[in-house]
Amino acid sequence: MGDYAIRGLAGGGQVRLFVARTTELVDEHRRRHGTLPTATAALGRAVTAAALMGLTLKGERDRLTIQVRGDGPLGAIVVDADAKGHVRGYVHNPKVHLPPRADGKLDVAGAVGTSGHLYVIKDLGLREPYRGSVPLVSGELGDDFAYYFAVSEQIPSSVGLGVLVEPEGRVRAAGGFLLQVLPGAEEALVERLERRVAALASVSASIDRGLAPEELAAEVVGEPVEVAEAVPLSFACHCSRDRVKAVLASLGKDELARLVQEQGGAEVTCQFCNEVYRLSAEEVQALADAGEGTAP
Repeated sequence: MGDYAIRGLAGGGQVRLFVARTTELVDEHRRRHGTLPTATAALGRAVTAAALMGLTLKGERDRLTIQVRGDGPLGAIVVDADAKGHVRGYVHNPKVHLPPRADGKLDVAGAVGTSGHLYVIKDLGLREPYRGSVPLVSGELGDDFAYYFAVSEQIPSSVGLGVLVEPEGRVRAAGGFLLQVLPGAEEALVERLERRVAALASVSASIDRGLAPEELAAEVVGEPVEVAEAVPLSFACHCSRDRVKAVLASLGKDELARLVQEQGGAEVTCQFCNEVYRLSAEEVQALADAGEGTAP
């Protein structure tokens, strides 16, 4: 089966849970961006978090953007997602690979950095997008997203994110969960869930064992989860030749004329999917002659 995420309830409706398997999705990002293992793990965790958070959106047109801006060598990580399971992302420095930690695991925190911020921007169809941000608390990303939910959205949450990378670079297993305690939840239930989460094996190890999201959800909460929705996950980018032309047209006649004179046309690479769009001098000149157009 391919990648997918589920949304469900547990604890008699006192807990909501989002769980995803993202192995193919994360490996698609690795392939497109040529990420080295540590960068793959960091980008994969952010991609998985975005896929989970996409399921929290209510409108079909709602979207969110995650930005992780730490002081580590990776630079920024940027990921977009929607409620339909479409995800795309990139990391500024995909060739980062650090020595493993003392426990043998990839040093994601060292690559991301422990000083910086996590930003979440939600386009909910309102006049202005929702913007939330929190300081990074660990750089491991799971703890950082949990902190974001607790502080910025006032929802007690536990977040588990994992990416298992083969020595040659391929993604062997990836996935994650987002557990949120709803208002009025019994204290005994909360304490039990805290103990279970603390004792969990790594998410990527569970996915590698072959657990489906429903089975992983049951491991997290210690009981079968009432699944309300299952959403297939896939890489999807919005770029197109027409969008590129619209962006170039917005530069104005003088800048377009400079591109024709100095470069003999234009070459634009989409940061999210690495697709390269090449426009001839004649195409760029036609945009300049038209003298109008706006960015999408």
